[in-house]
Amino acid sequence: MTDVYNTIDTASRQQVEQLAAILELRAADPQQRAMLRAYLERIDFPARARVVEVGCGTGPVARVLAQIPDVGAVIGIDPSPVLLGRARQLAANQCKLTFRESSAEALPLTDASQDVVVFHTSLCHLTDPAAALHEAFRVLVPGGWLAVFDGDYASTTFGTDDLDPLQLCAASFRRAFIHDSWLARRAPGLAEGAGFTVRDFRTFSYSETRPDYLLSVVDRGAEALAEEGVIGRELAAAMKGEARQRTRKGRFFGQIGYAALIARKPASEG
Repeated sequence: MTDVYNTIDTASRQQVEQLAAILELRAADPQQRAMLRAYLERIDFPARARVVEVGCGTGPVARVLAQIPDVGAVIGIDPSPVLLGRARQLAANQCKLTFRESSAEALPLTDASQDVVVFHTSLCHLTDPAAALHEAFRVLVPGGWLAVFDGDYASTTFGTDDLDPLQLCAASFRRAFIHDSWLARRAPGLAEGAGFTVRDFRTFSYSETRPDYLLSVVDRGAEALAEEGVIGRELAAAMKGEARQRTRKGRFFGQIGYAALIARKPASEG
């Protein structure tokens, strides 16, 4: 099953609206917000910094970027007009923030025009992440900053036993919603291959025992299994019900690893 985000420009409106709600749900999570702050704090934003977020979705990260005092302007870029429509609604009162419809591999920006480029859980959805990083290199000024934050989705687990059936939901979610589950582990090499100098790379662990966002991962994994015909609708509903029963009984566990990379374009390309 193809990663829905990878083909989001052709996805149904219902699919995109569901994803929009999930993006905002995840962004509101305290752990997610803490991870965002942790890696943004490692960027030395110049005064009146020009920042672009590639794959901005509904814009929760772009809205945070626009609130940083040293940031002068933020451009959020996404291929989905539906997600961008929602992003514009949510950022209606933020004058420093604009949105443009485009792919990551052909940014509508001139050479050396941006101070910071951010990929927040977007690079893993791309067929050619190397091309997107080369585009980021092109649009950054010499000495500009690159931030890549992504899920180490290969580590996703709901298992509390070797034969835990909910682990199948994790595997199904990865297949249906993530193009490259291993991207986070390869990010340093990809960045260096695009010409960047890696300044910092660190990992985070995101877990829930009273789940909110991770229930949506279980649900989407179970639904994908049913849509592929691997299991029936009744079993998919039972798997979702099992996750909720575990939550009520205090037995739910879910975890996804994340990684953050901070890199710079050399001040001189000579």
